[in-house]
Amino acid sequence: MKNTDFAFCLNKFFVRYLPSVKGSSPSTIDSYRYSFINFLEYLQETSKIKANKIKISDLSYENVCGYLDWLEECKHNGPNTRNQRQAAINSFVRFLMMEQPEYMNEYQRVLAIPVKKILRPEISYAKTDGIKLMMNLPDATSAMGLRDYVILAILYTTGIRVSELISIEVKDLSLYEPETLLVHGKGNKYRYVPLMKYLIPSINRYLDVLGYNRPGRENEWLLKNHMKKQFTRQGINYIVSKYTLLARSQNPGLVPKDFSPHKIRHSSAMGLVDAGVDLIYIRDLLGHVSVKTTEVYAKTNAQLKRKAIEAAGNEIILDELPEWESNT
Repeated sequence: MKNTDFAFCLNKFFVRYLPSVKGSSPSTIDSYRYSFINFLEYLQETSKIKANKIKISDLSYENVCGYLDWLEECKHNGPNTRNQRQAAINSFVRFLMMEQPEYMNEYQRVLAIPVKKILRPEISYAKTDGIKLMMNLPDATSAMGLRDYVILAILYTTGIRVSELISIEVKDLSLYEPETLLVHGKGNKYRYVPLMKYLIPSINRYLDVLGYNRPGRENEWLLKNHMKKQFTRQGINYIVSKYTLLARSQNPGLVPKDFSPHKIRHSSAMGLVDAGVDLIYIRDLLGHVSVKTTEVYAKTNAQLKRKAIEAAGNEIILDELPEWESNT
């Protein structure tokens, strides 16, 4: 086997297979690319194998296990990141099964490496009062304040991800009944989510103020930063952090200290669960592939109810039960 086979297959994997055959999103491809940058660094650091000398046989069970451990021990990556890097390796290995099947046994060993178990912490979110407090903070009489209000309102009422928020184009809005938003989701998947009727006047006003209602501007980003460019994730994080600090200065008990755009998504989901909305609908709204992902919100809601019931029950439990006396 030639030393160039690994480079040839990896190039084909990124240039043709992921974008054209599998239809992976740019963000997924970027994540996979970074995984292999780390893998090449690992082989160079631990085995002195230069990038241009790597062979497919170097993608062995032992090397992959060592790489995953190295991510945790030397790169200080957590279980989530480790599992993401492993997913990139596994995707490439499945691709190699069709391209270079002579290493099938080794591929199967690599794919059999278990993912790292993750202890999921309790979901952190804000209840309706906290969300209302935050959404009343932007100065909607200014263009930037109105923009910030639209950002917070869309994040909460639709439950979309930050990556989906910053990808909204003006043409994705349908402000006539039934009012909807076309969301560009993960893996190049699209879905329609409803827009709340009470938000339509504010969104229309925002479009008017920014001039987005003019002909020829329908392909522009709906939300732009102060440089008139597409928002980054960091930019949205900054805005949410800004209003989190303001809200906590007024009432720290209503909004978590580490509130973030993703926790607004959690808050949206928990609000729907609390309102009795079916999990299938919540799954579709959030863009989850499986309802099992959505079930975590129902479980959290049930845990909170249980704690409330137990707390109420403690008030009527005697400190010490009296001993029973025999009837005989």
